[in-house]
Amino acid sequence: MGTFSIISIIFAFKIKLIETKMERINRIKAVLAETERTSKWLAEQLDKDPATVSKWCTNTSQPDLYTLTRVAELLDVDIRTLLRPTKIVNAFG
Repeated sequence: MGTFSIISIIFAFKIKLIETKMERINRIKAVLAETERTSKWLAEQLDKDPATVSKWCTNTSQPDLYTLTRVAELLDVDIRTLLRPTKIVNAFG
């Protein structure tokens, strides 16, 4: 395998990682709006840097499960509300 092929594979892998990171996994931004709260308020409540919460809101990065649980408690919502569904379920089976 030549150098060009290896570089091409690495580049394709990096592109896939970037696409995966940008996938919308959480709904924190939407739920903040629904509950009339701001990301600044959430950062203060969690004692986190506002830039960190901003990254969660844009799905650039994700909070760990413990933090996601705290977010749900602070916003008084079920934790599932903060996540995008992975599968659409037909209620009639």
